[in-house]
Amino acid sequence: MFVKEVSVQNQVGLHARPATFFIQKANEYKSSIWVEKEERRVNAKSLLGVLSLGIVGGTTIRIIADGSDEQLAVDGLVKLVESGFAE
Repeated sequence: MFVKEVSVQNQVGLHARPATFFIQKANEYKSSIWVEKEERRVNAKSLLGVLSLGIVGGTTIRIIADGSDEQLAVDGLVKLVESGFAE
């Protein structure tokens, strides 16, 4: 299991379009991946799950992966979040 915390950079957070980019990226990996905000954890490959967290700009989230490419998955998703989803 590999875990990293990252602060969401873009102002609107993970609304529909950035969440879609996030899920598409998560689906590139074989590992099981979760996003955690406070005490809630959801499947990072589920659009409804990610949207249900209500992640806004400035929120710190944890990205957790478990599997053969877990470190690659977490690093890739952290990089995407830090880029602000190119918005």
